[in-house]
Amino acid sequence: LSLFLSLSLFLSPDSEMAQLLFLIILYALPSLVVAMHNSTTGGCAIIRPPRDGGIRYRGLTQEQILPVDYEIEYICRGNRVIVGPKVRKCLPNGTWTDITLHSRCLLLCPRVWTSLENGRVALKPPGPPVEGTVLHYSCHAGFMLEGRNITHCTKLGKWDSPKPVCLCKCGIESQSFPKLYIGALFPMSGGWPGGQACLPSAQMALDLVNNRTDILPDYELELIYYDSMCDPGESTKLLYDLLYTEPIKTVLMPGCSSVSTLVAEAARMWNLIVLSYGSSSPALSNRNRFPTFFRTHPSATLHNPTRVRLFQKWKWTKIATIQQTTEVFTSTLDDLEQRVKEAGIEISVRQSFLTDPAVAVKNLKRQDARIIVGLFYETEARKVFCEVFKEKLYGKKYVWFLIGWYADNWFKIKDPSINCTIENMTEAVEGHVTTEIVMLNPETVRGASNLTSQEFLGALMNRLGGKNPEETGGFQEAPLAYDAVWALALALNKTVAPLKAKGRRLEDFNYNNHDITAEIYRALNTSSFEGVSGHVVFDAQGSRMAMTLIEQLQGGSYKKIGYYDSSQKNLSWFGNDVWIGAGPPADSTIVIEEFRYLSQKLFAAVSVFAGLGILLGIVCLTFNIYNGNVRYIQNSQPYLNNMTAVGCMMALAAVFPLGIDGHHIHRSQFPVVCQFRLWLLGLGFSLAYGSMFTKIWWVHNLFTKKEEKKEKRKHLEPWKLYATVGVLLAIDVLSLMIWQIVDPLHITVEKFTREAPKGDLDVLIQPLLEHCTSEKMNTWLGVVYGYKGLLLLLGIFLAYETKSVSTEKINDHRAVGMAIYNVAVLCMITAPVTMILTSQQDASFAFAALAIVFSVYITLVVLFVPKMRRLITRGEWQSEQQDTLKTGSSTNNNDEEKSRQLERENRELQKIIQEKEQRVSELRNQLVERQALRNRRRPSSGTNQNHSNSSPPSSQPDPKSLLPPPGYPNPTSDNHSSLPPSFSNSSNLYQADSKISRNHCHNSQIPLLYK
Repeated sequence: LSLFLSLSLFLSPDSEMAQLLFLIILYALPSLVVAMHNSTTGGCAIIRPPRDGGIRYRGLTQEQILPVDYEIEYICRGNRVIVGPKVRKCLPNGTWTDITLHSRCLLLCPRVWTSLENGRVALKPPGPPVEGTVLHYSCHAGFMLEGRNITHCTKLGKWDSPKPVCLCKCGIESQSFPKLYIGALFPMSGGWPGGQACLPSAQMALDLVNNRTDILPDYELELIYYDSMCDPGESTKLLYDLLYTEPIKTVLMPGCSSVSTLVAEAARMWNLIVLSYGSSSPALSNRNRFPTFFRTHPSATLHNPTRVRLFQKWKWTKIATIQQTTEVFTSTLDDLEQRVKEAGIEISVRQSFLTDPAVAVKNLKRQDARIIVGLFYETEARKVFCEVFKEKLYGKKYVWFLIGWYADNWFKIKDPSINCTIENMTEAVEGHVTTEIVMLNPETVRGASNLTSQEFLGALMNRLGGKNPEETGGFQEAPLAYDAVWALALALNKTVAPLKAKGRRLEDFNYNNHDITAEIYRALNTSSFEGVSGHVVFDAQGSRMAMTLIEQLQGGSYKKIGYYDSSQKNLSWFGNDVWIGAGPPADSTIVIEEFRYLSQKLFAAVSVFAGLGILLGIVCLTFNIYNGNVRYIQNSQPYLNNMTAVGCMMALAAVFPLGIDGHHIHRSQFPVVCQFRLWLLGLGFSLAYGSMFTKIWWVHNLFTKKEEKKEKRKHLEPWKLYATVGVLLAIDVLSLMIWQIVDPLHITVEKFTREAPKGDLDVLIQPLLEHCTSEKMNTWLGVVYGYKGLLLLLGIFLAYETKSVSTEKINDHRAVGMAIYNVAVLCMITAPVTMILTSQQDASFAFAALAIVFSVYITLVVLFVPKMRRLITRGEWQSEQQDTLKTGSSTNNNDEEKSRQLERENRELQKIIQEKEQRVSELRNQLVERQALRNRRRPSSGTNQNHSNSSPPSSQPDPKSLLPPPGYPNPTSDNHSSLPPSFSNSSNLYQADSKISRNHCHNSQIPLLYK
């Protein structure tokens, strides 16, 4: 390390040598450090096994450093073999043997390809036939090689071409004909391994053509082919080999659409005709871009009219798509989008992927895709449906539309790139529909090759050596490859005479000869013959025109369910389609709109309470009117009580429209119900609460005044009470009228989160709820609630202030205050709660209706039941006039009430007088004691005391002033006894105390003690 570092210091930093040394240091440093560590510890560190393999240890060990001479053995999974050192041994220097040689686990290709009867096989590199191995075939003398002379072992453990055979040349005349070479690219592997069946089919057609004496009798067609692996990158290299190596190719025959796009776009530069047997990309129909392109495989856009017709048949208006990101599928999807748009069908979801479809499939699930068109190759189809199984995007709710040219058992083929079992795949693909171009003539007719379609299939099966058609890629397209060779042979046969007339021959073709290419083009463009795939004819874009076969996977196998002729727009339907559910699924989740209505039991129960409350209000109103002449009722302001009863009944009547919804009336009548709710509740509140508020307001206004204004209490004019109620009612009427004129109520529908019904139903319930609202509902409610809230708060304040007031003018104001308390509390709780519960129709109605019912019941009971009880218990049922007629007495209820009041006041005054007399007696005793004490101190002052005890005449009290109040007993004739005992010697008290004047206890102040 120090040597490397010292060398790098002397070299220029920009020199290549310095950079190389630096890289060597970086590469060698970790291994050197590990080696030094291992050498110091006396063993070797554990190394990683090769990919798809493991390590077999000699016994179990938990040590990270293995001892010297310890051996490990590499093992591989499945049908893989070790290439490279299989056993390594720990050396004393801390490294493993052959550490510079890599060991790999590779799939083994069939060894049967490594031997050739009557021929030789050269294997490069030597060893087992694994990935990267190339076999070169050659035949012994006297034998001719039929098939490809070279084959490669792919990473999938398969050879890229069928095994050739060496045929004996015995009996073959030595005469040779000019050869016309066809350069072909057959995909033996990759996304679509169609060459597995198409190549034998094309070779079979070549053999028949070369044996025909009426078709190209002077020429022999020979096929030169490579495995394109359906990969444009690989095909570019192979196309270069075809064009720049001898011999000259007259025609090119690619397979996959992506490869055909590359070949057809480059072929015009070499004046080559391109005839494809397996390309379906719509982009290839562009004559400006691909002027020399023909194909016996119809364009993929031929599927789209069939798909649109099926969408219309099953009444689907919404579909989804998922595609592999290649040109063929992108252009097909663009054409489908245009066609469905013209048919009034929407593509709601469009997903694409390059190699991993997991995210795209999840998006389809998340966006509720039901009718899904899938455009991808066979290998990607297995990946897609493995994800479909994981996401449960299959079953009776879903329909998949796939391309029909997959192998019949494509979903049963084991694929190491997916982690789903065959059972999982079979479950996921069940019921899908395929649209497939008719590639095998359904009629028993002999065409240009003198074979029927069934005879062709029999010959092809023999050619494949008994292979399972379902496991052979391109088996369905084999008739197209067969007819492609025949179309080419017939076209070349047509050009022989025109070229001979011009002095040209087919063997004179080169890449600069445009005339021969033009003749071949005209011959192909006018081709028309019966092939094993049906009638072969090309349109102006060089695409094959054919019918479409519709199949459905039923029970793990495909069943024909119809044909569609897009040129005639004719659908032939067999009627044997089978669905997992009761029928074709819906194109999206069926959303059933369901209105939420009020519980009828709740409505009936609350309506009964409201009806009983209205009946109670009628009873109270009748009672109040009937007994309006009774003095006790008159003193409670019966007209205001009547207004309260009417308002309560109106508020209760508002309960009925509150519970009426779309269950009872048509939606067009709902705004009328909204108006009834608003007006009944608003006016009922104004009458009921306004009349109670008026009472408590005037009681507070009159009985909490200053002392000098108390005389006004005797005169309470009723019209002022009615005017106050009228003002409150007018404010409500005016505000409601403005509201309904400026921003009238109308019906709105609230939508809730969709709900899944019980059971496995492909529907969702969309709950709806009708509301009465206006454009600025919150503003109007804020104004109304603010105004009413202030009234309620003011009512509570006035009720509290007047709770101790007693008046005859409004004798039930305490009951009114109690009713105001209850109404205010219920209203202040109900208003915000009902605004929160607007989306819960039962809770909102129950809360609002029960608040109205309880408020009304409390108000009626508090105001009217005490009056009824009083009249019943005291017998005060008759009016003042009736009492006079029955008893002849002129005494009215008012006099009786005054008499009782006076008696009660008299008893209170007597009690006060007794307390005062007791206090005066105590004071007199104290004065007597004090006087005796003074007399002992000043015995010589007796004369002066006697003089002072005599009162002047002018100070004697007036006897009339000492008379007791009315209702008290008369005093005796003694002047001293006319006064209470406590005042008999009061003059001595005022005489003795020098601080108190003599006339302080004046005669006029004595009656105040009685009062």
